[in-house]
Amino acid sequence: METKIVTINLDARAYDIFIGHSLLFRIGDFIPQNLEGRNVFIVTDKNVEPYAARVRSLIADSGAGICDLKVLPAGEKTKSFKHAQEVCTWMLAGGINRDSLVLAIGGGVIGDLTGFCASIVMRGVPYVQVPTTLLSQVDSSVGGKTGINTAQGKNLVGSFYQPTAVIADIETLETLPRRELLSGYAEVVKYGLIEDAGFFTWLETNGTRVCNLDQDAVSHVLEASCKAKARVVQADELEHGRRALLNLGHTFGHALESEAGYNGTLLHGEAVSIGIVMAFDLSYRMGMCSQADVERVEQHLSAMGLPTRAAAIEDLNTSVDALVAAMGHDKKIKNGKLTFVLVSGIGEAFLSDDVASDLVRDVLRESLGGETKTTQKGIKERWKSAFSSL
Repeated sequence: METKIVTINLDARAYDIFIGHSLLFRIGDFIPQNLEGRNVFIVTDKNVEPYAARVRSLIADSGAGICDLKVLPAGEKTKSFKHAQEVCTWMLAGGINRDSLVLAIGGGVIGDLTGFCASIVMRGVPYVQVPTTLLSQVDSSVGGKTGINTAQGKNLVGSFYQPTAVIADIETLETLPRRELLSGYAEVVKYGLIEDAGFFTWLETNGTRVCNLDQDAVSHVLEASCKAKARVVQADELEHGRRALLNLGHTFGHALESEAGYNGTLLHGEAVSIGIVMAFDLSYRMGMCSQADVERVEQHLSAMGLPTRAAAIEDLNTSVDALVAAMGHDKKIKNGKLTFVLVSGIGEAFLSDDVASDLVRDVLRESLGGETKTTQKGIKERWKSAFSSL
């Protein structure tokens, strides 16, 4: 299978994303740094340890100096101050310096945590992302966002710190649980909904091939998703504007994750899937997109096996008020207003901070299985009544 390369053009911080099968067997071909004599620190989790051990062996045989491996618990709770301190202390005790190299081998949790540690140890050491889940291959490993979670919310402590390479090996997806694969698929769908309606249409036809790990379909999805993210990151690396479009569904989704407690009952992509439907529903209630768009998006996500309503989250003990409070910790709040990613149609996303709180509450209430107070029809009837009384 041909190895595809997508380049993130960020001047001196530019780097390549390598996409292919069995890349870990020749990982040294894709690491831009000369490894001879350099100390290498590999961070992974328990689920991915066999892949990481293989990489460690290959790097050790390449003439590197120290090649050490840190294995962390799997799961979202690992993205914490506790484990960040543990990793940084381990690196420093192992003799890391600015000529060392850090490798993050795992999903988004390991990539975010390791990237954050690499950005602060010695005020920054080079690191390479080796994502092993669909979600991390199409999204979290690309673009330089690193961070950890806090009691107040997700990714509220972190940094923008670009890797020197991303190595996406399709082979690692073959051992991924189906639920994790679908979680990543939600982020794939996001790219079509933001700015590429044609890609979403392709997914409606080929999504099953992707989730059945057809190599050509997966390769196409990885390349298309990474190119889409590259375009956005190159235009707005530090998220002053357009990059926030990549958060379609995430404002709602992060609030759901926080309320679910990061205990495995709700995966990130599952929360994003529900959040995407909420974002389309909110856009419909505001008269921005059609009900047909909402139904089409929800139907595809549901057909692929993803949850589309908060009511589907097992053992979720929350309320509209609690979710609104959790959304109040979102990073996209400016001048006291929360910026939402809305849509005027499939493939047509935009940002808005002019959103009525009662509509947000109605979207949340309906997703939780309750009755809503306002609908687009109700809004239009109120407008009609108001105009007729003039």
